[in-house]
Amino acid sequence: MNITGMLYGARLLQFADFPSAEVLGPDASEEQIKALIERHGAVFVKPLFKGGVGKKGKAGLIGRAKDLRTALAEKERLYFVEHRHGHQVAKANGVTFEGAVPAEHEVYFSITDSTEFRAPTMTLTHRGGVDIEELDKSQVARVPFDPLTGLKAFVVANALADIGAPKQIISPLVQHLPRLWELYHDFGMTTLELNPIRMRPDRRGRLTPVACDFKCGFDRDDPRWHRLNLPAHLFAVDYSDFEQEINQLRTHQGQSDVYVINAGGTILAPTFGGGANSLVTEMLGDDAIISSDFGGNPPYEKMKSVASICFKHWLRQSNVLFIIGGKSNNTDIHETFRAMADALREHFGSHGPTPLYVVAGRGGPNLVRGMGVLRDTCEALGLPYRLFGFDSAMSEVVDYAREANEWMKAGGRDAVAARLGLAPAATAA
Repeated sequence: MNITGMLYGARLLQFADFPSAEVLGPDASEEQIKALIERHGAVFVKPLFKGGVGKKGKAGLIGRAKDLRTALAEKERLYFVEHRHGHQVAKANGVTFEGAVPAEHEVYFSITDSTEFRAPTMTLTHRGGVDIEELDKSQVARVPFDPLTGLKAFVVANALADIGAPKQIISPLVQHLPRLWELYHDFGMTTLELNPIRMRPDRRGRLTPVACDFKCGFDRDDPRWHRLNLPAHLFAVDYSDFEQEINQLRTHQGQSDVYVINAGGTILAPTFGGGANSLVTEMLGDDAIISSDFGGNPPYEKMKSVASICFKHWLRQSNVLFIIGGKSNNTDIHETFRAMADALREHFGSHGPTPLYVVAGRGGPNLVRGMGVLRDTCEALGLPYRLFGFDSAMSEVVDYAREANEWMKAGGRDAVAARLGLAPAATAA
């Protein structure tokens, strides 16, 4: 659940009384756009994407206009523009018009939940307006702080002094940036980023920080974000039917985070745990169909529903069903494996058998019972399988799944199909 851009970002920043650029939405009239240009001298025209999509500026998807005709031409160019960033493809549905903010100094600021420090962490630099990764580490301050006391003014002041920020921007930032902690904390955010904050001078030359771009992410399992009364369509990213079905299950206990990586992949990898998901997604590459985290000790009913949806959409094209996760502390392995085994058996009963190699690696409570259920199901269905326990390195298990996938591509799929009594023509490339 992400929000990018100033259309809703400006509204959220009002809760923290943080200054922001003046913004008009896609329904702005020509008179309103013209008046905005007259007040600020120029406007930036930016496409509206659902969810969080980055690198719009580098892709040439931000227009600037100093007159109404140019602004309307940029609106026409960007209103339904398509943007590809990595594996992510998004289509705009509207534009915003943002008043230009003249400034000499630009600042980057963010608060995130850091797994490195096990604490909320502020990232701050006076070299804003660029990708933070492009800056030398000496120019960027990363400071963890105590969530019980919050982001204090002295934390901001010390960070700016350490990176050699110009003296004239320190006092205004010390006054305004700590307010953003309340916005972050009170509404269940997992990240909050302003880039750039432009330091606008007033008539006396005193600088005021003005947010000119906004990004935040919410923990959708934290109910505090409901206080914002944000429209539901704001988080309805252009999901596939598969992702929409899975995300409906978030009303149940446990997680159901999923994203389609490659609709033409051949390894279906239901994954348990964020760390496992990162490793598996990186190592499988384009062979992986989905990126997922189904951890959080899901009950039998939910896990069976999740597995059934995955199988309905992807099992026919899959060479390998790869069930993988770390050593769990509280997830009942027997419950999750039993649910997935039952879903697999029912899928074969309803849709017929399909050539498949099952690989599973897991650790946690009731592991032996869970693997016993999965083994019995694979043997009953006539599927080749390999199970790994908690004492196996996850990277080695991923390597085995990749080798199984290559074996299936090199003739193993035909062999399994023959074993299941299927004609070779039914196999997939």
